Amino acid sequence: MTFQHHVFNELPQLLSPNDVLVFNETKVIPARLHGHKKQSGGRVELLLLRRIEPALWECMVGGKGLHEGVRITLPGDLEACVVSDEGHTRRIVRFSIPIGTHLATLGEMPLPPYITTPVRDEGKYQTTYARQPGSVAAPTAGLHFTERLLAELSDIGIKMLFLTLHIGLDTFAPVRSESPENHIIHTEWYSLSEQVASMLNSARASGSRIIAVGTSTVRALESACKGDHLEPFEGPTSLFILPGYQFQVVDALITNFHLPKSSLLMLVSAFGGYERMMSAYQTAILADYRFYSFGDAMLIE
Repeated sequence: MTFQHHVFNELPQLLSPNDVLVFNETKVIPARLHGHKKQSGGRVELLLLRRIEPALWECMVGGKGLHEGVRITLPGDLEACVVSDEGHTRRIVRFSIPIGTHLATLGEMPLPPYITTPVRDEGKYQTTYARQPGSVAAPTAGLHFTERLLAELSDIGIKMLFLTLHIGLDTFAPVRSESPENHIIHTEWYSLSEQVASMLNSARASGSRIIAVGTSTVRALESACKGDHLEPFEGPTSLFILPGYQFQVVDALITNFHLPKSSLLMLVSAFGGYERMMSAYQTAILADYRFYSFGDAMLIE
């Protein structure tokens, strides 16, 4: 078991010209909204989790008494109504108009719960290649890639392909079940185009390594694998990758260091092996590496 230490811009030196990097091009939306209950004036916070229809969203709510039928006023003369109680802090909320086009002016960028200081430049919580709005958390392994690094990778012949998986807030939820198999994994929407699926199948047939940038990319790729090939798909995945899982597509993984007891850490342990990953984490701690969303990364081969 060996570990090497590199600066991230040395990544081209660690790859081969026939490698394929696969990125998640999801874009974080300003999904946090503030309003008041129309009847009492009490404060309400809405965090958009999943779009059901243009004006209908699953939300995480902050505030008391947000039961079915409660109306909420929002800035800009907008209103919302709680349609159903999904348990805990989740509600289905219908807005008076499709809310998506108003998020740029009304919404705030959501951040992981362990980040308590506002990010001055919200662009720092987006990848340089983010194109498809829909996530409430960034695919953080991709934050390391600058335009210059992407150009250098292209220059040496690295193929770069893109898919979309919209990351939900549940990605930070701890696994509380004593047996992880009993944990109800969150569902996330992903899209793999016919063109990209075909290119990946050809790359695999030619012996190229498929390198996933981030755990969300792993989840999408493995979800799209049917038998010995990838199939284009658009819809939800509830794939839960635990140690013992047999990977079908991904040959190497670039990932940040994840929270304890998280499904992401379990995925990484499934890929790299539990003992190996725990040793890598201990090495990173001793070397003062940074963890979590704005932290450092590792390439697992």
